[in-house]
Amino acid sequence: MKTITIFKILMLLAVASGGATWATPLKIDPAKSTVSAVFKQIGVAVESRFMKFGAQIDFDAASPDTSKASVDIDVSSFDLGDPDYNREVLKKEWFNAAQFPKASFVSSKIRGNGPGKLEVSGKLTIKGKTTEVSFPMSVKKEGAVQIFEGSLPIRRLVFNIGEGEWKDTSVVADEVVIRFRVYAKP
Repeated sequence: MKTITIFKILMLLAVASGGATWATPLKIDPAKSTVSAVFKQIGVAVESRFMKFGAQIDFDAASPDTSKASVDIDVSSFDLGDPDYNREVLKKEWFNAAQFPKASFVSSKIRGNGPGKLEVSGKLTIKGKTTEVSFPMSVKKEGAVQIFEGSLPIRRLVFNIGEGEWKDTSVVADEVVIRFRVYAKP
């Protein structure tokens, strides 16, 4: 008798959720994916990459509002192209990597904004400071692979990146754009 009751409950749940879609977990291809930061130093644009990061993306193209994403970035992997600069940005005045080894983003809402376009909102945490952000993102499919691409403008001083003498924005601009291109498949 219990089997019939459990079966009935499962059937009712299946009928009640009829048509419900669930986002599919995707596996990131780290060899093709990139996350970088673009900023100006003494008026000259500089683009540097984070060499280590991970992402969890659950995505349903037909129902983006059921999707979610999170990204963790190893700040010690920031590569400015010079070992001395790389060591400098790990110090307390910049990323303070000893105390805050990761930067993260966790989505709170993803919604469709036209074909291949999404609007993503969530919490960005850098150097222990969390703030709400929202940004556009594009998604396109190439075979089984989904490619997510976008950019998120931030102000580094909001996150205390560049303390002390480095607060001077005439040397390193306050505006930073985080760019990403993530390749993922089921």
